Amino acid sequence: MEGNLNALTTIFTEFYYWVTIVMMFLIHVGFCTYEVGVSRRRNHLKTLMKNAMAIPLVTVTFYFFGWWIYFGFPNGPGMVPGGLAAAPFAEPWNPLMATHLSGVSPGETGVTPTEAALWHRLNGVFWGAFLLFSITTASIISGSIIERARSGAFWIVAVLIGSVLWILDASWGWHPQGWMVKLWGYHDAYASGVVHAIAGGAALAFLIVLGPRIGKFRPDGTARDIPPHNVWLVTIGLFLIYTGFWGFYAACNIPLISPATIAGQITGDTWTATNIYLAPTTLSAITFNFLMSLSGGMMAGYIVSKGDPFWTFSMGLCGVISASAGNDLYHPIQAMLIGAIVPSICYKLHYFVERRFKIDDAVGAVAVHGYGGFLGVVVAGFMLWGQPSSPYEGFAHINPLGNFAGAVLMFALGFIPTFVVCKILNSMNLLRVPAKVELEGVDFALNHAFEASVREVGSAEKAMIK
Repeated sequence: MEGNLNALTTIFTEFYYWVTIVMMFLIHVGFCTYEVGVSRRRNHLKTLMKNAMAIPLVTVTFYFFGWWIYFGFPNGPGMVPGGLAAAPFAEPWNPLMATHLSGVSPGETGVTPTEAALWHRLNGVFWGAFLLFSITTASIISGSIIERARSGAFWIVAVLIGSVLWILDASWGWHPQGWMVKLWGYHDAYASGVVHAIAGGAALAFLIVLGPRIGKFRPDGTARDIPPHNVWLVTIGLFLIYTGFWGFYAACNIPLISPATIAGQITGDTWTATNIYLAPTTLSAITFNFLMSLSGGMMAGYIVSKGDPFWTFSMGLCGVISASAGNDLYHPIQAMLIGAIVPSICYKLHYFVERRFKIDDAVGAVAVHGYGGFLGVVVAGFMLWGQPSSPYEGFAHINPLGNFAGAVLMFALGFIPTFVVCKILNSMNLLRVPAKVELEGVDFALNHAFEASVREVGSAEKAMIK
C-alpha cells in the first residue's frame, strides 16, 4: 500500500508541475502582448522579437548550467559549512537530465535506485518550472528598455540574469537549506525578492547606462508622457500575466509531502503541501491572498492614477508582487493592505526617480517589480517577525534585519553585475541603436535593409538575364 501511495504521489506531483509550466507560459504571452501594446507602431516587430527570443536563449543556458547552480550553491561562498553541494541530477551530461525510465545507469554516480526512480519522473518538470521563473526574471527587464536598446545587449543580460544571477540568489534564499534561510531567517515564499527585486535592480542598471528615449525629456528637463500605443493590448497582456501568476504561485509549492519525508520536522498524520522552504501551506491559503493582494493593488492603482488603465493594472500586478514574500502566512486582509499600500509608494517613487534622475522606464518595471519586490521582502520581515523560517531545527526565525539584508542583497545582485556588463557593451557601441534608427523606428530600419537586399538580388538577376 505504501509503495502504491508513493508512486501515486510521484505521478501526481509530476502532472502538477507540468500544469504549472503550461500556465506560466501565459506570463510570456502576456509580456509580449503588453510590451507591443506599450511600444509605438514603428517598433512593434523589434519589441516582440527581442522579448520572444529570450525564451530559447535562457532555456538552453539554463539547461547547461542554471539548474546546477541552484543545487550547487545553497551554502553560499563559505557562509555555512559544506562547500559546493553535489548535484548529479542537475548536470547536463547526466542521464537523469534526459528521457530515461530505468534504474541507476552508468554515469549516475552517487544516486541511489530510489533517487533515480524519483528524479527520472520529476527532474524535467522541476527544471521546467524553475526555467519559467528564469525566463520571467529576464523578461521583466525587456519592457523597460524598449525602443532604443539593441536586442543582442538585452539577450546577453537576459542570460546573465536568467541563468546565473537569479538562480544563484534562489540557491541562497529560496532553497530549503539556503544559507540566508539558516543564518538570517530570510523568508520570501513567492519570490518578491528572489525574482522581482533582482530583476528590478538589473533593469535600473540597464536604464542608467542606456539613457532615455529621444524626446522623452524636454529641454527644461521635464518629462513628456509617452502613452501606450494600444491600451487594449496592454490590458490583455497584463491579465494574461495575472493568469500565468497562478501557475507561478502553484509552482512555488510542493503539492504533497509525507511528514516522514522531512526527517520528522513536519509532524502529524496527514500529508501536506509545503512552500519552497518545506513548511506546511495550502493552495487555499494562497488563493485568498493572491486575490486580495491583486484587488488591493488594482483599487489603489485606480485611485492614485485617477483611473489610468495602464497604472491601474500595473499596480494590481505590483500588489501581488509586494505581498508575495509572505503570502503563505499573511491573513487575507494583511495581503490586501500590503497590496494597496506598497504599490502606491512604488507609483510615487517611479515619477520621483524619473524627474530627479531622468530615468526613462517605458513600462514602470523598476517600480512594479524592483521597488515592489524590495519593499515586499522588507515588509514581510516585520509582519512575520518571530515566525519560523523553516521546519528544520536550528534555523533563524523570520526577522526584519534578515529580510532587509536579503532584499538589499537581491537588488544589488541584479544591479551591480548588470551595470558592469552594460558599461562594457556601451563602450563597444553595442548597447543602444543609432539615433537615426531610433528616430525612424527599428522596424523601418529593418525593412529598409530588407528592401535594399531585395533590390540588390533583383539587380543581380537582371544582370544574369542580360
